[in-house]
Amino acid sequence: MHIDFVFSESVCNSLGNYVYRLIDPRNGETFYVGKGTGNRVFAHVQGELNYESDQDKSSEKMDRIRAIKNEGLQISHVIHRHNIPSEAVFEVEAALIDAYPGLANEQGGHHSSERGPMNAYQVVKKYDLPTLDANPLDKLVLINVNSIDDKSSVTKILHQVQYAWKIDAKRASCADYVLAVQRGVVIGAFQNCKWHPATNEFFPNREEIEGRYGFLGEPAEKDKWNYYVGEHGKRIDNDKMRHVQFPIRYWNI
Repeated sequence: MHIDFVFSESVCNSLGNYVYRLIDPRNGETFYVGKGTGNRVFAHVQGELNYESDQDKSSEKMDRIRAIKNEGLQISHVIHRHNIPSEAVFEVEAALIDAYPGLANEQGGHHSSERGPMNAYQVVKKYDLPTLDANPLDKLVLINVNSIDDKSSVTKILHQVQYAWKIDAKRASCADYVLAVQRGVVIGAFQNCKWHPATNEFFPNREEIEGRYGFLGEPAEKDKWNYYVGEHGKRIDNDKMRHVQFPIRYWNI
């Protein structure tokens, strides 16, 4: 049986800004991390959030919550850290998201693509790299890719970055180049073309994903590749080109 539970006004005032975890009682697994104030932590279960679309209603997070409730169980709500200064709450949430792989969060942690988990070698490699021109003249789509099996393979980078994204296909089709970005470093540059729905009609042998798109590109010409990528990648210093939470950024479009 589901029991409604809320914090009193006194408790809410004492908590201030907090970061929380939702835990599946069936296996003890943390499946969602969020931030909030007041009774935000309970809003997911109580269905009080305002969903942006029907797709959100059938998200991995909501599907899991329904499955737990259908078994007559209750989700465990954990306040992981409270009374967090406003300027630090995004960083605490991001660090916690990074610490729990496989979460149902649809967005990554704040600046995780820039300052997320890296081993010592990756840190040195990132900050010793040359910087990208802060104001390139080309029209660009910059796409953050989290994992590449082999960054030395241009084919594998293209395979990862070209498919399949929630993106404004009309706007993206106006770009001259698509840049593959990993942890704030440009690792690939590709000639852009029209973006197509993520279906087998345009992308044979790949999983069809409704509402997403991909492009059929090829590596940029040598001078452009050297300009954007160089030998081992180029670090993005322009804040307007950096990814925050969403994987897509536009430049000059």
